[in-house]
Amino acid sequence: EMCIRDSNNTRGIKIFTGNSNKNLVKQVCECLNLPVGKSKVSTFSDGEISVSLGETVRGFDCYIIQTTSNPVNNNLMEMLIMIDAMKRASASRITAVIPYFGYARQDRKSAARDPISSKLVSDLITKAGANRVLTMDLHAPQIQGFFNIPLDHLIGAPLLASYIRSKQENPDEWVVVSPDLGSVTRARNFAGRLNCSLAIIDKRRQKANVCEVMNLIGDVEGKKIVMVDDMIDTAGTLCNAAKAVIEKGKAKEVYAAATHAILSGPAVERLKEAPIKEVIVTNTIHIPEENKLDKMTILSVAPLFAEAIERIYEEKPVSPMFK
Repeated sequence: EMCIRDSNNTRGIKIFTGNSNKNLVKQVCECLNLPVGKSKVSTFSDGEISVSLGETVRGFDCYIIQTTSNPVNNNLMEMLIMIDAMKRASASRITAVIPYFGYARQDRKSAARDPISSKLVSDLITKAGANRVLTMDLHAPQIQGFFNIPLDHLIGAPLLASYIRSKQENPDEWVVVSPDLGSVTRARNFAGRLNCSLAIIDKRRQKANVCEVMNLIGDVEGKKIVMVDDMIDTAGTLCNAAKAVIEKGKAKEVYAAATHAILSGPAVERLKEAPIKEVIVTNTIHIPEENKLDKMTILSVAPLFAEAIERIYEEKPVSPMFK
């Protein structure tokens, strides 16, 4: 059997996946020099999910890498059923590795009688039998507290920032822009990494998924702009913000950087037509060919997840990764 065995760790390690992001899993396994665990995740003719593990997991340290992106509920259910299968097959520890955590935006009651779906999802993952969670760029970091099991929270900013630094000749000609008030803390940290100043767009949202840009706070005239967010979903906020900094703020050019490329609905069309020079995202979510743009750069988070998995497996701290 191919598996890492370490002097201070007698358990082997195995990595499995559902159907959500097989390319990423392949890359993670290549980084770790491990095969992808044998399993079959399919559906019965009535639509129920069927999971069968093709190799033993008894006594092994198991990692299930599954992004809960579209189709969100299918991918989530695949993961829950796979966790259950491993628990019942006596895996010694099960880690749910969730590069993009779906339902993360439903993290509080924003109106009366609203559910808090991300808490429900956290409970489901724990109840299914996961012993720990590894994820990246949660929409709200407080979601870590929805779990009563250990959670390691990786961040995509260092990866995105180092790519942009490679384009920077003079930090003074760059400004990081937060496309809305919710992303200010993230944008501020990012500006710190790039050693440049910060501007903010204050938008008023009339109703969910429809937004309208209002005011630009800060000076962007003649500058190169980096718009930073945790995700690009329908890309409305981002594209309106890009138009605002160019039309109202007289910026020179706009780059967009985000960890999770959800790209739902009209996102691809909007990005194509928006005055954005380059869209920089990662592969936490599988991006189908028809959603890829010429001006899109996809950075791989596989080395980050591989290192985190190795550290968790070897009982070493994960914190040095954030320096």
